[in-house]
Amino acid sequence: MALQKKICASSMEELQKALSDKGLTVSPVPKKGRCLFTTRDFSPGEVIIWEEPYVSVPNKSSAKCEWCFTSTNLKRCSACHVVYYCGNTCQKSDWKLHRVECKALSKVDKERIKSLTPSVRLMVKLYLRRKLQDEKVIPATVLDNFNLVESLVSHIADIDEKQLVLYAQMANLVNLILQRPEMSIKEIAEKFSKFSCNAHTICDAELKPLGTGLYPLVSIINHSCLPNSVLIFEGRMAVVRAVQHIPKGTEVLISYIEMAGSTATRQKALRGQYFFSCTCIRCIKLGQNDDIQESAVLEGYRCKDKRCSGFLLRDSGNKGFRCQLCGLFRDREEIKIVVNEMESMSEKASFSLSNGHNKDASVMYKMIEKLQQKLYHQFSVNLMRTRENLLKILMELQDWKEALKYCRLSIPVYKSGLVRLGKHTGH
Repeated sequence: MALQKKICASSMEELQKALSDKGLTVSPVPKKGRCLFTTRDFSPGEVIIWEEPYVSVPNKSSAKCEWCFTSTNLKRCSACHVVYYCGNTCQKSDWKLHRVECKALSKVDKERIKSLTPSVRLMVKLYLRRKLQDEKVIPATVLDNFNLVESLVSHIADIDEKQLVLYAQMANLVNLILQRPEMSIKEIAEKFSKFSCNAHTICDAELKPLGTGLYPLVSIINHSCLPNSVLIFEGRMAVVRAVQHIPKGTEVLISYIEMAGSTATRQKALRGQYFFSCTCIRCIKLGQNDDIQESAVLEGYRCKDKRCSGFLLRDSGNKGFRCQLCGLFRDREEIKIVVNEMESMSEKASFSLSNGHNKDASVMYKMIEKLQQKLYHQFSVNLMRTRENLLKILMELQDWKEALKYCRLSIPVYKSGLVRLGKHTGH
């Protein structure tokens, strides 16, 4: 996600000066591109950098205010019928940009408007904001300008043909909305590829997705599965805070992915979306005994003997699994029966939850939890996620006593160090 393309010398000098006031600097690192480093010490909890989005859009799951993403007191724009605002303050804050976007959207036929995705809207807003900054309607600053977006890596050469065709179709729709035939479909498609690698999912305090935003400065920050910082959102503002003492001259690192997973799972996620393999301290242990044990505990099966804390590895005869601590064998068919039962129950629980039947869903998730306790280690990712689902449901049901129980059950998992708090923001 780091800035890879060259920024002109004068712009780079201005950027470095602006960042130096924040105790930061951008420096190139071989095979990683430009990276964000500290020029002073940062304490745990201290804000390292914050940034408003260059452009942002709410997601399509439900109506939200275009500016603050709230879902209350909404009124739809009477002209384009696409955008909502919660009041005059947010409407005025967004007016310079929406005024021109509104005119463009109002000319699009209703059928196309229905299929308008957040990604297409984000692209439309990107080009319109660039135009407004060029015309000085919206001021451009050293830390807020289109050149920073242009400098983001796209990985367009790594995209498969199917994805390229999709980007081209989306680019055609953007062209249709903006009505600027001089714009290159290839250029717009490349921008969509940049979104895939660099846009952030904006979440609320409970990590529920609200929308998508493009944060060019935050996108300089590289990934680690053992990060020294965390990205959170305050409204639509992206805030990077230190999670440990960060000495002067240290690279600022966040996690791009959910870290509650094995090394193989994390590496697959990073290659799939960001086209690189992580070489952090945690990942270079891939295939070593510590990594095998951690992966088995997080994503594998537990010993059949409840008194044993051992983990299972596939037996050489491929008929089942054997505990690496006590040697007890567990038959593959026995595990398969429990897994099938859990999958069937999970479908029913999800269906009940999506239809608002929270009490029924809580009963089913508790049944799933009991099955998982027979099969998984106490620090299993699957068990943890089931308990997180139960915690959320019980809080919605206002069953505080039971919710507290599941909250307490999650504490030992994080204390173990096997499951680490990561960034839930997909890009």
